[in-house]
Amino acid sequence: MKDPIEQIGSLVLRQKAKPILKKDINSRAIKSLIAKMKKSLDKEKYGVAIAAPQVGASLRLFVVAGRAFDEESADEPDAKAKSKTPDKAFINPELLRVSRKKKEMSEGCLSVRGKYGTVLRHEKASVKALDEAGKQFIYHGSGLIGHIFQHELDHLEGILYIDKAVRVTDDESVAPPPKK
Repeated sequence: MKDPIEQIGSLVLRQKAKPILKKDINSRAIKSLIAKMKKSLDKEKYGVAIAAPQVGASLRLFVVAGRAFDEESADEPDAKAKSKTPDKAFINPELLRVSRKKKEMSEGCLSVRGKYGTVLRHEKASVKALDEAGKQFIYHGSGLIGHIFQHELDHLEGILYIDKAVRVTDDESVAPPPKK
């Protein structure tokens, strides 16, 4: 069975993604694409985000799973009482600023199955984007979220994490792709 996520070697993963026109944000095509991305992400045990090129669309869009935001706040005393955070779409995201301080973190990718690597990234990253309704917002991410932002923005530039990794290793614990 073909993996529903584009894999390394696919040309769309190496293209610079095109912006989504403001008038198209509420279109059936974009809403359908976002729904497809959320559904694909939901089927992945370890995936915390997905960019449009990973599902074959060379558009400037990524979705971060709500569970990634939940993990960010897991250290807060009342985190257990909070409801599950919904997945969040970032349309036409722009990196506003990053911290000077960098950190090596282990990283994987749904488009590079069976491998993980160590990537040096900024500890914090702020992104400006449009939400699913076309409303602009800014999100300041640190730790895992800041790392995710940089990984996904790289996807939109045609860059895979293995291009930046200081080490890449086979991951025998990776399960095969999910069944449809």
